[in-house]
Amino acid sequence: MPPGLPSAAHPSRGLTRRGAFLAAGAAALARPAAAQGAWPGRTVRIIVPFAPGGTTDIPARITADHLARHLGQAFVVENRSGAGGAVGIRAVAQATDGHTLLHTTSAVAILPALQRDPGFDPLADLQPITLTTASPILLIVRADSPFPNLRSYLARAREAPGKVSFSSSGIGTTVHLAGELLRARAGVDLLHVPYRGSAPSATAVLAGEADSGFLSPIEVLPHIRAGRLRVLATAARSRTALAPEAPTITEAVPNYDGIELWFALFGPRNLPPEVSATLMRQLAPLRSGSVLSDRMAELGADVLLDGPEALAARMRAEVPLWKTIAERAGIPRE
Repeated sequence: MPPGLPSAAHPSRGLTRRGAFLAAGAAALARPAAAQGAWPGRTVRIIVPFAPGGTTDIPARITADHLARHLGQAFVVENRSGAGGAVGIRAVAQATDGHTLLHTTSAVAILPALQRDPGFDPLADLQPITLTTASPILLIVRADSPFPNLRSYLARAREAPGKVSFSSSGIGTTVHLAGELLRARAGVDLLHVPYRGSAPSATAVLAGEADSGFLSPIEVLPHIRAGRLRVLATAARSRTALAPEAPTITEAVPNYDGIELWFALFGPRNLPPEVSATLMRQLAPLRSGSVLSDRMAELGADVLLDGPEALAARMRAEVPLWKTIAERAGIPRE
């Protein structure tokens, strides 16, 4: 399961069984229509580099179903976890069969900052196809927190170095680095309190064990709607419709790099450009009014599907950013 994501994303379990059956059936029915020599020529594997049942599975399996129905071949999601995602990502980077893809999280841009040799270079060994979905990272506090807004939160952190704490789902996760980025850009000494997963991190804020937390909406939307938690700010580049009154961190800290938890589709570096073009044509209907957009809206996420250039630009920005922030935070590389 990817860093910072809960194991509670169980709606994908039914999709796992039904999706594999429907994808195979649709492919069998449509296969005669596929042109000779056209891609795909056989079953396509979409490797998810985390354990089954996580949030990364949901868009992967919905898109696999959709592509199987429209391209005349089976698209099979294969979970290959290990080493924080490096095992599955490495398998795709080394693939030469032309029918292996990767669906992963923003962890792909973070791993080089955490591992001395993950076995791949994300900028050289992977071919960006598209961002699939993205979820804001929220800075949250208890409803009765003494911090009415982000400015008061930062002011207290400056007055009392190391006394204002934030929880995360673990060291080196995207949400942890969102907090470290705030420490670096705002010049404040926040205390990081890591937990083993997103649910314990949210619970820590609710229980008052941590003053704040960096979390995705998946864990905190019910608590926000019930009035138990408040959103102080979002780490994204723009405000979120989930809490439109909450500013972006950049509004208070102008040099903060807007970031979010994102998911994306890659191929190996030798993937022909026409394959990416085929995939983008077929995925376009999922952008709105689809099973994917509806499911992501339930989880507080947006569907992007904006093509290879946007994903490549994000990788070029984030890979060096996270190396710098991890070094500054003193996170040891394994």
